[in-house]
Amino acid sequence: MKKLYAQQYPESFDDTLEDEVVYTGKYDLTDAVDVRYNGTFSKVHAGKLLLSPTRTFAPVVKTLLEEQFQNINGLVHCSGGGQTKCMKYMPDNVQIIKDNLFEAPEIFRIIQECSGADDREMYQVFNMGCRLEVYTNEKAAQAIMDISKSYGIDAQVIGRVEAGEGQNLTIQKSGTAIQYRF
Repeated sequence: MKKLYAQQYPESFDDTLEDEVVYTGKYDLTDAVDVRYNGTFSKVHAGKLLLSPTRTFAPVVKTLLEEQFQNINGLVHCSGGGQTKCMKYMPDNVQIIKDNLFEAPEIFRIIQECSGADDREMYQVFNMGCRLEVYTNEKAAQAIMDISKSYGIDAQVIGRVEAGEGQNLTIQKSGTAIQYRF
């Protein structure tokens, strides 16, 4: 959002932040933004993009725990730590490779365009459209995805866990590998 929101709503951000990182965007809440969804473009108000409701995973997780508990090795809610959050919970000598992530929703392209953040920072800070990770085995993956899809929430295998040295995360995006070492 535009810098003017910092002046109008000073309570909406931490006053210890540097001025150059507060409201760095070019949009007003009512500006129409081109958004691509399922291959077509439409105009949506910037405010609606920011305030659109987020679906809860609670019913999905409840069913997963009831029906697939024995196959779940871990659950990570990626909001508040982005795609690197999973590394907080991994043991040493683990390599996580995320090479089939969902396409990031348009709001993240807009945030990146307005902030000037590179892909590395975007995936470290934001979930980029992949909010919940279920760590399981290959055999159980389809049953777990089917449960999610039964609630109308798309699911797919986004990557894998392998043995490695230290703790490493690789995100593949458009043929480029983004490496994180912990």
